[in-house]
Amino acid sequence: MRDLATLTRQALDEVAASATLAALEEVRIRWLGKKGLLTDYLKSLGELPAADRPIAGAQINAAKTQVQSAIGVAQDALESASIEAKLVAGRIDVTLSGRGEARGSVHPVTRARLRIERIFRHSGFEVAAGPEIEDDFHNFKALNIPADHPARAMHDTFYFPDGRLLRTHTSPVQIRELKKGRLPLAMIMPGRVYRCDYDMTHSPMFHQVEGLVVDENVSFANLKATLEGFLRAFFERDLKMRLRPSYFPFTEPSAEVDMSCAFCDGAGCRVCKHTGWLEIAGCGMVHPHVFAAAGVDGERYTGYAFGMGIERLAMLRYGVSDLRLFFESDLRFLKQFGAV
Repeated sequence: MRDLATLTRQALDEVAASATLAALEEVRIRWLGKKGLLTDYLKSLGELPAADRPIAGAQINAAKTQVQSAIGVAQDALESASIEAKLVAGRIDVTLSGRGEARGSVHPVTRARLRIERIFRHSGFEVAAGPEIEDDFHNFKALNIPADHPARAMHDTFYFPDGRLLRTHTSPVQIRELKKGRLPLAMIMPGRVYRCDYDMTHSPMFHQVEGLVVDENVSFANLKATLEGFLRAFFERDLKMRLRPSYFPFTEPSAEVDMSCAFCDGAGCRVCKHTGWLEIAGCGMVHPHVFAAAGVDGERYTGYAFGMGIERLAMLRYGVSDLRLFFESDLRFLKQFGAV
C-alpha cells in the first residue's frame, strides 16, 4: 500500500501528458481497465489481514476516483479542442467570390427523345401524346391484335382489376388521332410504355416513338425514304438501311428495319454479332382493319406506320452497353451528358 500514492501520481502525470483522445483511452485502460494497475490493487485486498481491508479498500477507491476524475476533465478538454479545430478548419471566408451554380445535364433518354422530335418536326410531322393507362380497344382490338395473341398475356402486360392496362406501346395514340378525322396527317407519338420484362437490354418501363402518315397515295417507298432520312439525321452518319419482311397485326405488308452497325460501320463486331447489321425498328403499311376500327375510309386513304425504342437509339448513339444505366440515377453516368 505504500506504493499507492506513487502509482496514483504516475497515473495523473500520464493523464496530463495525453495529447489525443486515443492516447487518453490507452491511459484509462492501463490504469482502470479490467487488468489495470489500480484494478489489480483492489484484487490484492484478499491478501491483507481482515482488519486492514476496509481502510486499504477506501484508499484504493479514492485513488481510482481521483484518476477517473482527471481522465474526465482531460477528455472534456480534448473533445472541446477537437471541435474547435474542426470549426476553424471548416470556417468559410464570406469575402471570397461564390462558386456559382453548375449547369445541370439532360438525361440521355430525354436528350434522344428531344432530338427525335426536332428531326421529325423539321420534316413536317406533328408530335402527339396519349394516356398511359389504356383500355383493351385502343391497345389491342383496334390495332387488329386478336384475343388469343401472346401480347395480351398476363406475363407480358400490366393489367388493372377493372380490365384496363398500362399501354404496351404508343400505337393506341394512332387510333385516338385517326378517330379525330383530321386527315391527312403526319405525326410521331413518343412516350412511356410498360411490359413485364427486365434485364440488361429490357426494362419494365421504357420509351417508344411511333410514327404515322396517312394521306392519299402514300406508298411503301415513302416509308423507306422517311426512315432512311431519319436514321442519317439522328446518327449524323451515312448509314445503310435494309428492310426485312416481317409480321405485325396492325400493318400489312410489314417489315423489320435494320441499319448498318454504328460501331463497326458494317464490318462486323461483337455488338452486331458480326453481321454488320442492327435491328432498329418495325414498320409497315397501315392494315385496313385498323382504318376500319378508327373510322377511316381505307379505299381513299393509305398510310404507313413505324415504331422504335428510344432507349435503343440512345444506347447506339451514345455507346451505352447496359440499358439499366438509364434508370439507376448514377450522377457519374448522367454528368457525361450536357445540354441538348
